[in-house]
Amino acid sequence: MTSHGSHAEALLDALDPEQRQVAEALRGPVRVLAGAGTGKTRAITHRIAHGVHTGVYAPSEVLAVTFTTRAAGELRQRLRQLGAPGVQARTFHSAALRQLRYFWPHVHGTELPTLTESKLGMLTVATRRLGLRADKALMRDLASEIEWAKVSNVHFDDYARIAQQRARTVSDQPPETVGKVFASYEDVKREQGRMDMEDVLLFAAGVLASDERVAAQVRRQYKWFVVDEFQDVSPLQSALLDLWLGGRNELCVVGDPAQTIYSFAGADASYLLDFPKRYPGTTSVELVRNYRSTPQVVAAANTLLAGSTGSGGAGVELRSQQKAGSAVRFVGHPDEVAEAAFVADQIAALLRRGTTPGQIAVLFRINAQSEHFEDALSDRGIPYVVRGAARFFERAEVREAVVRLRGAARSGETDELPWLEAVRGVLGGMGWTAEPPTGRGQVRDRWESWQALVTQAEEFQAERPTADLSEFVADLDRRAAEQHAPAADGVTLATFHAAKGLEWDAVFCAGVQDGTMPITYADSAETVEEERRLLYVGMTRARHDLTVTWAAARNPGQAARRQPSRFLTPLLPEGSQPKQGGRARSKVARCRECSQPLGTAAEKKRGRCADHPVHYDEGLFDRLKAWRLERARDDEVPAYVIFTDATLELIAEHKPGDEGALRAINGVGPSKIERYADEVLALIASP
Repeated sequence: MTSHGSHAEALLDALDPEQRQVAEALRGPVRVLAGAGTGKTRAITHRIAHGVHTGVYAPSEVLAVTFTTRAAGELRQRLRQLGAPGVQARTFHSAALRQLRYFWPHVHGTELPTLTESKLGMLTVATRRLGLRADKALMRDLASEIEWAKVSNVHFDDYARIAQQRARTVSDQPPETVGKVFASYEDVKREQGRMDMEDVLLFAAGVLASDERVAAQVRRQYKWFVVDEFQDVSPLQSALLDLWLGGRNELCVVGDPAQTIYSFAGADASYLLDFPKRYPGTTSVELVRNYRSTPQVVAAANTLLAGSTGSGGAGVELRSQQKAGSAVRFVGHPDEVAEAAFVADQIAALLRRGTTPGQIAVLFRINAQSEHFEDALSDRGIPYVVRGAARFFERAEVREAVVRLRGAARSGETDELPWLEAVRGVLGGMGWTAEPPTGRGQVRDRWESWQALVTQAEEFQAERPTADLSEFVADLDRRAAEQHAPAADGVTLATFHAAKGLEWDAVFCAGVQDGTMPITYADSAETVEEERRLLYVGMTRARHDLTVTWAAARNPGQAARRQPSRFLTPLLPEGSQPKQGGRARSKVARCRECSQPLGTAAEKKRGRCADHPVHYDEGLFDRLKAWRLERARDDEVPAYVIFTDATLELIAEHKPGDEGALRAINGVGPSKIERYADEVLALIASP
């Protein structure tokens, strides 16, 4: 056997049977379904190195494509170690930009437009031309939506129609307005001689499609393609890949449909799932041996995934290769503060047993959930880092809110109001509302941060009934000072999205209750199943210790209305009623008319699903709204500070005849009774 042959055989000996099957499949279309922790990077790098050492591949003719510069760098490093240093490993954007910079001047006779990584400057000009007032959060959401449209090959002329078909929303903007902003943005960009990150792919595809000489040269350069994380490929990336291939089938794709968590951004797992249909004769291999997690963690993840009702999320069934570990724990708590305290105490115990802070993570659905955990860890002197977002008190919307609250406390302008209502009024002036905005994005994230401040104010008032606004602001300053402490090696706080591709010895999946996981705006079967996959990603980050927690209420002292996520049903002991800080698990909230499960907070508050008619006195409801508007003007506060629409609907339905009955209405507390009971009861009694 030659030295090359000996080296190639040694490469294969280092692999498990399925990984070896991948490495030996050097020709033709290959699809690798690689479960979490199964060594996919090891398999594909050994495949490339095996092809190089056997002479099938020339290193310079191989292009390995992935989605992040970090992953591309890891591929290059491993390939160098395996004796294949000449292979190109790049992101889609990096590979396309390199080709554009070379070919664009030859094809068009002009310089390539200037690449800009941010759309916000051009969007500002575009929205002003349309007379649209947009703050930074809305601008970022518009930028994200334009990005989705471009990677999905949606033209601005078609945007409104397709957005309605796919239930796309951008804050409260009509789809027609978003389409006009998109068109105006493209005009501004062209006038300024710029291109954005999506244009890099669009322009590269355009050059290849329009100039056969360029296409032929690129295809001579690259004859062998490997694409990692193929479940995240967008229609635009797929089109570019097809142009690179030019009808050839020397392509190996690797992905995990169970980790498809970016559909909202344009990822389309059907390219991975339907790969054998597009490429007849595909060699398909499943990597199922999980080297990361204990059998207990793997069994929980498999059970979670087995409950999937969608067609796109069925990944492989993992088989752990690790020794048995501790059981996965599922623990409920009466409120989010108690939940964070429990997690922090468990982390302290892990640290005492020798686990380093950097090997522990707390994962949650949205960034705003980090605040309670930051506070609890700070109280115990445990260092932490927030991954993928600023720490709570460093977020722009939180900093501005604290500044405004401090100004209100110093000026005394809100002294006539109960200070908690003053907090709501100040935040209402920034855009906070009692009900969350629909959809995802920066507008929603910003609302969540403000809602966390409202919750904090409610907790502070409950703990210190005699305190005032100045004392609350001082408490915010104290919390901010404690949470700004630097942490080199700290516990990771991150969203499930930000945790993808990472792993820790111990993982806490927190806030896993219905309404948060799945999130309230997951309002279709497809989006709910993507939430399931998101939790799957979080759970499979754990090597040894996995704890899943939830909170029955947001604030201490509130009624335990939340229930554990529906995803946990097959994981919790059969027939048991899991305890939530001493309280039995509450039943699933259902519509009082049709018995369907209630999803959103507004539905649960009304006791009816959104599609079911509400049987309230519409005339009384209109009178209550008119009274609320007049009272809000007199008190100089936002109308929702007095009563939300949902509360007025309940009053108009039940028509309480005295203070006791009024107090029983959801949303009517002691301060509301004191201030508004007489007027509301008079309205109800009037003909």
